[in-house]
Amino acid sequence: MNQTVENILQNKYINKDDIQFLLSLDKEGSERLFRRGHEIKTTLAGRKVFFRGLIEYSNICTKNCFYCGIRMDNNRYKRYTMSDEEVLETAKYAHDNNFASIVIQSGEQSSKAFSKSIENLLREIHTKTKGELHITLSLGEQTEETYKQWYNAGAHRYLLRIEVSNPALYAKLHPGDKRHTYNARLEALSLLRKTGYQVGTGVMIGLPFQTVSDLADDLCFFRDFDIDMVGMGPYIEHEDTPFWAYRDLIPSAADRVDLSIKMVAILRIIMPDINIAATTAMQTLDPRGRELAIYAGANVIMPNLTPVKYRDNYLLYENKPNVKDQPDETRKALEKHILAEGDEIGYGEWGDSRHFKNRNGKIIRKS
Repeated sequence: MNQTVENILQNKYINKDDIQFLLSLDKEGSERLFRRGHEIKTTLAGRKVFFRGLIEYSNICTKNCFYCGIRMDNNRYKRYTMSDEEVLETAKYAHDNNFASIVIQSGEQSSKAFSKSIENLLREIHTKTKGELHITLSLGEQTEETYKQWYNAGAHRYLLRIEVSNPALYAKLHPGDKRHTYNARLEALSLLRKTGYQVGTGVMIGLPFQTVSDLADDLCFFRDFDIDMVGMGPYIEHEDTPFWAYRDLIPSAADRVDLSIKMVAILRIIMPDINIAATTAMQTLDPRGRELAIYAGANVIMPNLTPVKYRDNYLLYENKPNVKDQPDETRKALEKHILAEGDEIGYGEWGDSRHFKNRNGKIIRKS
């Protein structure tokens, strides 16, 4: 049988060849794909988008990833760590504005002092918000003991991006030393699942040396690992990184956005009950990038609540949008765009992964 969009979308199981075909669709075929992602999301969960207030806690990083602006050897930025008072005040803003959920993100650190600081913050946030503010962590590879420590202190989601699922491509993105191994990344994801977290991961789309086959493998990786939530978006080059030398090898901005929206739609189709983020990188390359992702199947947005004075020093990539906007400006702008598209915001709802609930048989509170 010849491959067509309609034939593939009628299949109960979509294989890698089918995914590659969908990723290569022309505009007309893409529109049918996006509609299908939209239909599945609407049928399953309604047209609801959940806010996760983003706190960029620290740009100190012990990793030297070749694509990342806050890599350890980049001396352009002033290194910072938010004070406990600043984090608590930002969490209070999220709670007062009924976000119900925050994300604490940082460069990768693994010292005992760092682990204890995060534990203390989690307990303080939990106490001050009476357990009403759900917390996602995105703090990199840690020991099983640390993951348990943070879980017991009140964090129940964790985002650890694999960045690419192809081990050979992963090796091109990182120094060849013990601090940057593909197997360590996989092991960390497994430890998170073992600990009990809702586990999130993600990839960059449109990297130098990356193929459509790699992207299809990424989507299969999410499914095979039985992931609960995904944050993925277009790769954006940064002049202070080694990968800047390969900027001529990346697709155009329009092509990267198109591929990213296709990835969202396909993922919604093959994993209909997970949480999928419409990432800031999509908006960086296209002013309507996040709205397009939401239409195609995304149901999470992470408004940046980091104090403005720190944002210029947390640039993972160039031209990050809204770095000067105050939290109220960011929230109101996102709310306006989401409502204009006919969606609603899940204020006061944790919006936990239905996939996690269905797999574990657990009752997800406040959702």
